[in-house]
Amino acid sequence: MIVRASFKCSSERISQVPKDSLPDIAFIGRSNVGKSSLINMLTQHRGLAKVSATPGKTRLINHFTINNSWYLVDLPGYGYARTSKSTRGAFSKIITDYVFKCEKMHFLFVLVDSRHEPQKIDLEFIEQLGMNGVPFGIIFTKADKLSKAQLERSVSIYKQTLSEQWEELPPMFVSSSEKSLGREEILTYIEEILKGFNKDGE
Repeated sequence: MIVRASFKCSSERISQVPKDSLPDIAFIGRSNVGKSSLINMLTQHRGLAKVSATPGKTRLINHFTINNSWYLVDLPGYGYARTSKSTRGAFSKIITDYVFKCEKMHFLFVLVDSRHEPQKIDLEFIEQLGMNGVPFGIIFTKADKLSKAQLERSVSIYKQTLSEQWEELPPMFVSSSEKSLGREEILTYIEEILKGFNKDGE
């Protein structure tokens, strides 16, 4: 469980991320998916990640020290690029550099809005993760906005869509920042990941 959470630093490029041996557990998603709210809910620290009504507000890689043993990393949102219509523009260099090149990144949670059917941009990003062998899981956000039946249908459609390309599905979690839903499951999973990291003697 999270006892201590504090802001460490913001980086414009991966050469600026902390150089220590603490592992990074990162969070990413389309702009306005509820990432900052989820991070604040997980850490029970209301103002840790800045919540904005304006999509695309996080432009930097933000590191938060958790229990002095690992970093929670808040990555810029993708897919909100008024000036660029290309997919490449949507996944900015800062995102692709960190996700595919940063050795500190131990696991990535991809956030998707449970209210929407699978979005092309999310599926393209997930496909890139698979092609590059990046370990990841999916968190469905804003679950409180749907009925139980709607939520089950939404998750089911997502699983079905991913099954067309993936033999084995990534771990999936359902969350609501408003109701603190999914907090224990996500944190327990992170604990398991970190146990594996420590066992490897990193």
